[in-house]
Amino acid sequence: MIKTDKEKYRNLCLKESSIPVFSRDWWLDCVCGTNNWDVIITESEDIITACMPIYKHYPMVIAMPSYTQTMGIWFNPSSFLPDYRKELFRKQQLCEEIIQKIPNNKSFLQNFNFAFTDWLPFYWNGYQQTTKYTYIIQDINSLDNIWNNFSNEIKKNILKAQNKYQLTVKRGLSVDDFLNLNEQIFDRQGKSPVKHQILKNLINTARSKDTGDIWGAYDEQGKLHAAQFLVWQETCAYCVAGGSSRDFGKTGAHALVIWETIQFASTKSASFDFMGSMIKGVEYFNRGFGSEQIPYYAISKGKLSFIEKVFHYSIKKIKGRT
Repeated sequence: MIKTDKEKYRNLCLKESSIPVFSRDWWLDCVCGTNNWDVIITESEDIITACMPIYKHYPMVIAMPSYTQTMGIWFNPSSFLPDYRKELFRKQQLCEEIIQKIPNNKSFLQNFNFAFTDWLPFYWNGYQQTTKYTYIIQDINSLDNIWNNFSNEIKKNILKAQNKYQLTVKRGLSVDDFLNLNEQIFDRQGKSPVKHQILKNLINTARSKDTGDIWGAYDEQGKLHAAQFLVWQETCAYCVAGGSSRDFGKTGAHALVIWETIQFASTKSASFDFMGSMIKGVEYFNRGFGSEQIPYYAISKGKLSFIEKVFHYSIKKIKGRT
């Protein structure tokens, strides 16, 4: 029986550890909905050589789902050619094949993993590119080296949280407590929380797969100051979402809980990704951990008319998805 491309991709995800967590089938089921994503694949002699999952946000709209930093094209490492010139050309051909298979749409947006460095085939086909940045500690093998690379401000906050406020960090925070804390960040920014049901599904699914959990920083009275949801795989651990109490903004709890997750991640992953940010204050905080600024591409084409945007926004309001 011939399998669909999506069935082939699910089978690939079971076997191929190099596929980034944001492009894995279980993640896409959570953030897109099982029936709202598909995948474009290229094959050679029944071997998948490249693939690109896509989120069908609305009819004729391909976009990025919530809580998902990057997707884009994954190239099968087993097909790698050692000759740089030939490998570059091979990947450009695969990109061209995938581009021609992209469903007809009015608006396309994909954030590509930072390992994807050649967007020329998209440029040649009329796409545009915007550079975004994340912050990554590339090697988390040595905790001493990581600590030494922290800024003085980050070290001060961690020690303040531990010594002055006697905070301790525990793994396994309840989902509801975390969501309440996460919501306070949006309240302070005057924004609505981003699809809490999606985040809840992500946490529960990641926990069931032993590839994600929540850490919380508590004081001696048991009050929760800050928390972090971390997802990990062999190649990298990711700070997917966090939260901090409006009542304890100066205790250093956020820095402490990040430090604790880094220490845990060093037993599971090779690197640590702060997942951004392009926001000035957040960028400054992430940079303080000695992380490296890493660029990645947001590739887009087309746009919705004003009337189409209003229509889609109205549908979101009706469904309670804002």
